[in-house]
Amino acid sequence: MNLPVTPKNIFIFILAASIASTIGGLPFNSLPVMLGSLADSFNLDSRSLGNIGSICFAGYLLGTLGAPFWINRLNWRTLTITSTLGTAGAFAVSSQLTSIEALYLVWAFIGFFASTMTCLGMRILADLPDKVRAFGARQGVELSITAAVLFALPPLIIAQWHYPGAALALAFVVGILGLSAFWVPQGPLLAIVEENEAMTGHSRLALPHRSWVCMSVFFVFLVGNIALWAFLERIGANLELTGSEVGIVFAVLKLLGGAAAFFVAWIGDRAGVRWAYWIVLLGVLVGLLFLLGADSFLPFALGAWIWEFAFTCGCVFQVAGIARSDASGRAVVLVPAVFALSSMVGPGLAGQLAAGGSFNGVLLLAAVCSVLPALVYSFWQPIEN
Repeated sequence: MNLPVTPKNIFIFILAASIASTIGGLPFNSLPVMLGSLADSFNLDSRSLGNIGSICFAGYLLGTLGAPFWINRLNWRTLTITSTLGTAGAFAVSSQLTSIEALYLVWAFIGFFASTMTCLGMRILADLPDKVRAFGARQGVELSITAAVLFALPPLIIAQWHYPGAALALAFVVGILGLSAFWVPQGPLLAIVEENEAMTGHSRLALPHRSWVCMSVFFVFLVGNIALWAFLERIGANLELTGSEVGIVFAVLKLLGGAAAFFVAWIGDRAGVRWAYWIVLLGVLVGLLFLLGADSFLPFALGAWIWEFAFTCGCVFQVAGIARSDASGRAVVLVPAVFALSSMVGPGLAGQLAAGGSFNGVLLLAAVCSVLPALVYSFWQPIEN
């Protein structure tokens, strides 16, 4: 039995869904740090590390692609407990392994169980009335918790206990976050979803065409900007910035991502369903111009920070649009799959563009891909009928 959808309970649902969704974000956001500790602890080569990352994404993608078909059928509290135990257990088991083949298998399970939590968090928020505010709060909570974990993990855990300590620490954090199971709803909050499925006996297999349009636009937006994200550190290294300077840029950048998400949650739909995308585009372009002309720490830092703030805002607005496009809430649980696919395409494409030693092509790709949402949503809106 779900709690009634009152203002107080909406806050509880948003917080619980955001914390549960953070479980899904931890493996993704901590992946570079965890792979680095794996390399140092087990003397793994780059190919082995790349395989672990790819296999984790494969498990993540498998979970997200299946979610629309079963997400409305399961008890969400039971799903939260099961996925928490699966993710934490896989991290704990990985801390005791030395075989690379076993690590491959365990990291596939980590990706799979984590993806179900991201999908669940988004599915819960899709039923809430103010979707921009709900998804903004979710991303802000997720990035804030993740930033705290990543700030503490390298100096306090990895430096002393290496990968086994880091894996056990993440297992502990996941277990704590899993307590959100006591507050997540047991199933869909909107009666129309339950009634439709009771009449048909199953979820409708076909998503609305508008949902596919929204996800396609979001995919293009992510490809260009994740391509830039993958090479942002290399751009800084090309400017011969010191390690501490690059560290400051990325530490502040992560915090600004959380601040941007909370900012969007605060303004909600007040920016409008069309002008918001043009404001995001302006911010992205300003950040890219700073990066294009950067010749020292300050312009590079300003460009990275402005770009990250605008990019995060754009993600929240587009996820809210995907949620609006499908009343059943199944489309929004495919958002992590869109992230996974774009994370596979973007960095490889950026590597081809930067092969000659210049990053201008990567910056141009981010700019071109960021124009599409503003153009599409100026003339069309994914409002459900």
